[in-house]
Amino acid sequence: MKNYLDYSNEVRNALEEGKPVVALESTIISHGMPYPKNVETALLVERTVRESGAVPATVAIINGRLKAGLSHDEIEYFGKKGTAITKVSRRDIPAIIAAGKDGATTVAATMIISALAKIDVFCTGGIGGVHRGAAITMDISADLEELARTPVVVVCAGAKAILDLQLTMEYLETKGVNVIGYGTDELPAFYTRSSGLKVNCRMDSPSEIAAAWQVQKELKIGGGLLVTNPIPAEYSMDPIYINHEIDLAIEEMKKFGIKGKETTPYLLEKIQKLTAGKSLESNIQLVLNNARLASEIAKNLK
Repeated sequence: MKNYLDYSNEVRNALEEGKPVVALESTIISHGMPYPKNVETALLVERTVRESGAVPATVAIINGRLKAGLSHDEIEYFGKKGTAITKVSRRDIPAIIAAGKDGATTVAATMIISALAKIDVFCTGGIGGVHRGAAITMDISADLEELARTPVVVVCAGAKAILDLQLTMEYLETKGVNVIGYGTDELPAFYTRSSGLKVNCRMDSPSEIAAAWQVQKELKIGGGLLVTNPIPAEYSMDPIYINHEIDLAIEEMKKFGIKGKETTPYLLEKIQKLTAGKSLESNIQLVLNNARLASEIAKNLK
């Protein structure tokens, strides 16, 4: 891995000393929010992880090097370049490395690099999944396949609300991915705390989740563990209101013919505008909430 992977000094020292480490993705910086809010949020999430007793490892690709842990200047660089940086999933990693380019890592790519770096816990906002209308478009996020194959605990607020949540859950079940509800029996729906869909396992403490992960690793079952953590109640949005705005955004997206990996960034930005910034504030708060839980899980790992 020395030929491809660099650690920040903070992350390297933490791993060598057996301290808890939490991986963070970089697409939330380059593709998730406008500058300078993206940089402010990334640094706030890192600070939240530290305050929770763990070490943050923001993951990215810079000049063809896999990075586990970014400096303040590197986060600023990603924030300023924004969507000019390539959004990288599993398929893109080899080409980006070979070309010596920069890459902002999605959930799938962050899972891969986290596993290579021996980091067990990864915090994100929401995972990708089966898009609405996928029966025709076949638009299914690589995040779901990665959860089935790469051994990392992923803490999120459910799948993004722009998706077909029922089909996403069916896909995860088919792939044998354990979907845990933290303190809930229902799948959270990103901006809201419930979706009406049951998770297959409820756990009420970080230690329970850590213990389940230890068993999964020791039995060599393979694949990841998906922990869904509801957005704090005070930041949860009204389901009727936010779903209406999502429907409007999707109709506009279809009109403009936006497809593939450009879909999620477009919809999130459009929904932010339609809700006058309310969805962005909810997004930030759910990521911070996930960072706290991810840190507690990491602290409970042996």
